[in-house]
Amino acid sequence: MASVREILSEMCSEAFAALGYEGASGAVSVSDAQQPSDYQCNDALRLAKSAQRKPRDIAEEVAAHLNGAQDIAEVSIGGPGFLNFRLSDAFLTGHLAECLKDERLGLEKAAKPETIVLDFGGPNIAKPMHVGHLRSAVIGECLKRLLRFQGHEVVGDIHMGDWGKQMGMLIYGLEQRSPDLPYFDANQTHDYPSKAPVTISDLEEVYPRIAAACGEDETVDAAAIQATAELQSGRPGYRALWQHFVDLSIAEMKRDFGSLGVTFDLWYGESRYQEELAGLVTGMKDAGVAEVSDGAVIVRFDETKNKELTSPLVIQKSDGSFLYGTTDLATLRERLTEMNADRVLYVVDQRQGLHFKQVFDAARRWGIAAEKELVHVGFGTVNGTDGKPFKTRAGGVMKLRDMIDLLNQEAHERLSERFDASDDPAHREEIAEMVGVGALKFADLQHDRSQNYIFDLKKFVSFEGKTGPYLQYTAVRIKSLLEKANAFRPNPNDLNPLTDEERALMVHATTLNLAVDEASRQYAPHVLCKYVFEMAQKFNTIYQKHPVLDGDALHPNGEARLALAALCLAHITLVLDLLGIEIPARM
Repeated sequence: MASVREILSEMCSEAFAALGYEGASGAVSVSDAQQPSDYQCNDALRLAKSAQRKPRDIAEEVAAHLNGAQDIAEVSIGGPGFLNFRLSDAFLTGHLAECLKDERLGLEKAAKPETIVLDFGGPNIAKPMHVGHLRSAVIGECLKRLLRFQGHEVVGDIHMGDWGKQMGMLIYGLEQRSPDLPYFDANQTHDYPSKAPVTISDLEEVYPRIAAACGEDETVDAAAIQATAELQSGRPGYRALWQHFVDLSIAEMKRDFGSLGVTFDLWYGESRYQEELAGLVTGMKDAGVAEVSDGAVIVRFDETKNKELTSPLVIQKSDGSFLYGTTDLATLRERLTEMNADRVLYVVDQRQGLHFKQVFDAARRWGIAAEKELVHVGFGTVNGTDGKPFKTRAGGVMKLRDMIDLLNQEAHERLSERFDASDDPAHREEIAEMVGVGALKFADLQHDRSQNYIFDLKKFVSFEGKTGPYLQYTAVRIKSLLEKANAFRPNPNDLNPLTDEERALMVHATTLNLAVDEASRQYAPHVLCKYVFEMAQKFNTIYQKHPVLDGDALHPNGEARLALAALCLAHITLVLDLLGIEIPARM
């Protein structure tokens, strides 16, 4: 279904062409707050120089041509030559009624669907996920939903850190604690226990202890490095123990990510690509992309083309070991050549920006990324009130699970006064979790992803203001209204802007496609958050002023307002689903 902007743009383009103005796009945008109109076109200003006429004169000529058009109530001129359009009520209601009859609310899918690999999550094996993993998870999940909604084939890959030195540190640390385990017997090469000899809690205890020891004692550090080398060279006992670490960690990740409503299609780790790395380095040297420098293999960059790339990318150290950049290149090669991705997105902390610039540039020079779109979707940090990355009261990094529990507990306390004694405790917990997680996700997504933001527990779970619970409650309120009015089922054809406030809401509803398009183009979930919050605000203002029901009967004009309520609920539900936020049955 053509959007309002597309319809108006086509009308404007035809009008400019009919009047002999060459080069007019007729592009129409939503009017800014200073203009008393719904949409506007600024082409008259752009064409004035080439046409050698005043922009206002051009605008007046086009306005005269368009006035009287069936779908436009009024065309006026603003400022130096803005063409301002006020939609006719008949067109506005007819368009929205047709959108409301469509489960996609009139939004079309991409004309040319792409295969997109979305790299997000990025946790490390055997390390508890912390607050730093929150943004990657919720932003990535939202983008996955959004791009799939637009018709693209999106593959979500978690890309775990499962092969580095931390694995050797864990193996060595566990050997010091339990040296009699069969995994450490160099003479045993098979028949290892199927059950892990440790729990995820054990791993979380061993890692920080051995990490501290490595920093203090060179002998311990050398032993951990040796264990890493033996693991990577294929020592059977170490490989079997490593698999236990991976299995335990993935089960824990699925629990934590699952509580956030975050899922992945692929659970690949860095280990997947290790056997390819030596050949990759040789191939890049043979292609003239990489060179040997002081025993290491590096990729140099042309600073004249990109002033940020002042240092080379090291893909193999002088001791023969490989680095993150090497693994990232191998991963990217698989995504582009075997998965046939048209686009690869990396939802990773923006402080990794230089690394991705190096990897992308190296991949293009190597010839594996021609005509492919590679994007680092960077994001800022979650900070405490001191403006520094958020920590626990004890000064440590807060685990992601603890942060989720904090929000759920706060939501339960806020909701306790809304429940009655007859409510099932399990049902209360389910609702509290939906509200807590919704609060956490919306608090993150509503910010421009490039910005840092302050973790404010009380504010996030508030039922007032720009929060997840406010939106969830608005949706629940509309559902309750429609259930009470079940006998008077809303009819999309009853839509009618009875007041200026209702008309403003309906005009806002015509801009859903613009919000979805901008959010996907800029990888910007906050655009969707802004759209849905404004929708909820406008509805609640109308709801407070204009009743729909009068007891068991419809209030005068109730049919139009029931249809408006259904329109709002459909929009809020669709956008919250794109954001990955559930709507409780009641609150």
